[in-house]
Amino acid sequence: MATSALLYPLLVLSLPVAAQDAPLTPAARQAEARARDAETIQSLSQEGRLLLERDQVKLDGYAYCSMSVAAAERGEFRESIEAASRALLVAQQTDNTNLLALSKRDLAIAYGYAGDLDDAQRYANESLATGTKNAEQVLAPVHKVLGDIAARKGDPKTAISEYQTSLVSASARYRPLVLLSLTNAQIQAGDPAAARATFEQARDAQSSLLAPFYRRIQGNLLLAEGKPQDALAAFSASVTKSDEGDASYENLWAHEGMGRAYLAMGQRAEARAVWLQALDDSENIRARFRSDEFKTGLFADTQTVFEETIALVVEDGDYETAWTLSERSRGRALLDVVRNRLASDVNQQQLNGRVLSLSEVRATLRPDEAIVEFHSLPREMIVWVVRADGLKGFTLPIARQDMTLAVRDFRNAIINGRPQALSYGARLDTLLIEPLGLRPNERLIVVPNGELHYMPFQALRNGEGFLIQRHAIALVPSASVAVQLVRRRQRVSSELVAFGNPRIAPELDLPGAEAEVRGIAPLFTQHETFLETQVTRTAFSENAPTGRVVHVATHAQADTIDPLHSRILLAPSTQPADGPDFLLAEDIYNLKFDSVALVTLSACETALGRVERGDEILGFTRAFFYAGASTLIVSMWPVSDESTALTMDTFYTALTHGDEAIDAMRKAQLAVLANSKFSHPFYWAPFDLMGGWRLTVAQ
Repeated sequence: MATSALLYPLLVLSLPVAAQDAPLTPAARQAEARARDAETIQSLSQEGRLLLERDQVKLDGYAYCSMSVAAAERGEFRESIEAASRALLVAQQTDNTNLLALSKRDLAIAYGYAGDLDDAQRYANESLATGTKNAEQVLAPVHKVLGDIAARKGDPKTAISEYQTSLVSASARYRPLVLLSLTNAQIQAGDPAAARATFEQARDAQSSLLAPFYRRIQGNLLLAEGKPQDALAAFSASVTKSDEGDASYENLWAHEGMGRAYLAMGQRAEARAVWLQALDDSENIRARFRSDEFKTGLFADTQTVFEETIALVVEDGDYETAWTLSERSRGRALLDVVRNRLASDVNQQQLNGRVLSLSEVRATLRPDEAIVEFHSLPREMIVWVVRADGLKGFTLPIARQDMTLAVRDFRNAIINGRPQALSYGARLDTLLIEPLGLRPNERLIVVPNGELHYMPFQALRNGEGFLIQRHAIALVPSASVAVQLVRRRQRVSSELVAFGNPRIAPELDLPGAEAEVRGIAPLFTQHETFLETQVTRTAFSENAPTGRVVHVATHAQADTIDPLHSRILLAPSTQPADGPDFLLAEDIYNLKFDSVALVTLSACETALGRVERGDEILGFTRAFFYAGASTLIVSMWPVSDESTALTMDTFYTALTHGDEAIDAMRKAQLAVLANSKFSHPFYWAPFDLMGGWRLTVAQ
């Protein structure tokens, strides 16, 4: 089989200068500016000023630093950044260089934990430049953060150097943590002798809170030294039958290590058995976030074990078991992000969803429907095509890193309105779709994974045309969730509640959104619209749940640091407005949308959020599904007013005339594509239909 590295070079083409320098669309320019300014020191200082003004009780700057660290430890990354932003502003106002260095240290920690490694590195370096006189509180932890960043980027040499620098000024209490991280980096660098010498200096860790990680690194070191039998014994000794504390979490990694030891000894059956046990352990994990993973430089999560097990069973040709594991992984990933952060009355079982059997999924599909489910592994892509008459599995030679780069290039070419988007789409179609042997005109229910959540599948292309010209397409979080959504109401009355163009500030006016709402309202038998100053949080919370179709045409902002802080911008209750009011994704979990079937978020980038391995984008999508909606329409990039108006008018006309949602969306995208002004995918491909694809509106 061809090597997985072949994908990305196919997409890096020599392009004419004119194509490379094609002007950005206005919407794309605005999006780039937002992204560029979103997390800068200036914007964070401004945010800190607003937050301080709203605080009824003002705290000492160092207290805000303590709040920031505590929030990061809990996995509340946006809350951590907001606390550090307050400290940053206090430091600037008081000209306190030590507090300034600490606030930037805390920003580096928060961004690092959140996975935004570039911003973490930037703030770490700025902290070093400011805090050279505070060795223990600034220099040691910041060099440790820089080491963690390098390790996560696959640069163990730099990680080792940073950890060694951290040790110079580390306190006695902090030193074992740095030593364990250094040991791990030396193992990563392929230097077990140096790792052994460092590990021997970290003996104090085995009688501290770091003991589980000490034992885990011990097993990893024995494997690196070529002693799998000893490693197996070390990992096995970590297994506990206790039901207290983090026993399930520790057992997960003990069993994961045992699997690697068994593989090193050539015992595949035993490896498979203990990895399946590890996945059972994952079902019992209560902790949502493990900052110790980041502190020790191990950076593992439960998805690693799912990936190892999926790869092993696929090598054995057992695609059906691999499919079941992939389904389980998606629910686990969601819980790892949102659990313990939502209201206490949120139903954890409903949030996670039940993993259905393959026979249940197949029984739900019609003969002309296929679920196409992807799972990205480090060195390959696994794809399942599930139909009523069976399951087929495929292993595609596409490495995760190559896929990530390819999708980003494809999206950027589309968003920037560049012609090479067509050639990128053709190559991705050849690699991802052509091998699957899809049947003509069958409806595709696509389950993305990883970077594929950012993929506009409808814009893939071959000699017969774009994928949307060959197939109707819907996206779903998982096959199990898809079936559960399609079992909800499939036919609803013609009742619309729509919101458009909230009055916030002149620069945020959306006259096109207001026209959009006015245009679609008459298509419904009953309709209620809220415009400008009426589009408040209260109006939304009280009126949206009364509709069967809810249309929201406003600004929205995806929070890639903390998906539960993704937000829809609404008008404040008092005018003139001094800024927007927000409806956060976490607020949506508490709405009662049991009567709502379809929610359309006709706003910029509402589908975006943090991508977690194993689950869908965790922004607004799962929140609305949990609240009760069965079908969503969301946008993947900044949209054009004129083409969006045509999309929505065509979609709702078809839907209110009896078409199922998946066919109505296909008609809408084809109508825009047929207009010569909008033939580029930027205009016709931004919207995805997610969830209940068979939804209809009674005429």
